[in-house]
Amino acid sequence: MQRLDVIPILFILALNRSLIAPLVKGGWGDLPWRSQIKMVLGVTMKIDLNNYEALTFDCYGTMIDWETGVSTAIAPILSNHNIQLTNEQIFDAFGEIENEIEAGEYIKYRQVLRNVVKKMGDRFDFTPNPTEVDALANSLTSWQPFSDSVEALKVLKQKFKLAVISNVDNDLFAETVKHLQVDFDYVITAEQLKSYKPSHNNFYAAFDRIGLPKEKILHVAASVYHDIVPAKTLGMTAVWVNRRGVKQDSGADLEVPDLKTLAALVGQK
Repeated sequence: MQRLDVIPILFILALNRSLIAPLVKGGWGDLPWRSQIKMVLGVTMKIDLNNYEALTFDCYGTMIDWETGVSTAIAPILSNHNIQLTNEQIFDAFGEIENEIEAGEYIKYRQVLRNVVKKMGDRFDFTPNPTEVDALANSLTSWQPFSDSVEALKVLKQKFKLAVISNVDNDLFAETVKHLQVDFDYVITAEQLKSYKPSHNNFYAAFDRIGLPKEKILHVAASVYHDIVPAKTLGMTAVWVNRRGVKQDSGADLEVPDLKTLAALVGQK
């Protein structure tokens, strides 16, 4: 990926600050203008956003703060059994166990989350009680969007068709979408397809429903494993939302630190 040139970006921002105003009001707008420029200069890109008509999003981790949701639900369970783990250790264990379960025969995501808690008990030598087994799944509908998600989605909705491709159950996403405050044009869930990303099946379903050539669809996601790799394998253009600032070659065509940066780039076009 190539770095954006500094001079053109400064010039574009100077000309188009008014276009970004709706996004920054109440959020970015509280930051000094120089800081706003630095945030935009933190991205790398080699794509023309005018070439796309639809955006497909991962949900949890991209729009919804799954890490806070997971740690808030699991940490008390571990504490009840005198087990102390850092958040990073919780996320690592959760990710490994979840991927293992989803790679097997399809079960609903609510059951995936129950099984995650049980297997964490196996891994860390404790037996969760029935309330604890259900706690993670029951918490999902209360997981909140990242602070930039709602306003960014509103901006992106003005230019693109929006779709979600999510490893979740229908009823769980129906509650989650209320927090995002935007009407998605297409919703593709694991429950509908009886498969979990990184299965290509989930992406093919999105192509069919959106009805556009994949060259006109831009996939936006935080997970390299579940989203960026399969999207690129299928010939899609992909945006990596690197919220954690991880240093790695994701293989994505564009890297942004959050959704408001993507929305700001769209506002320049």
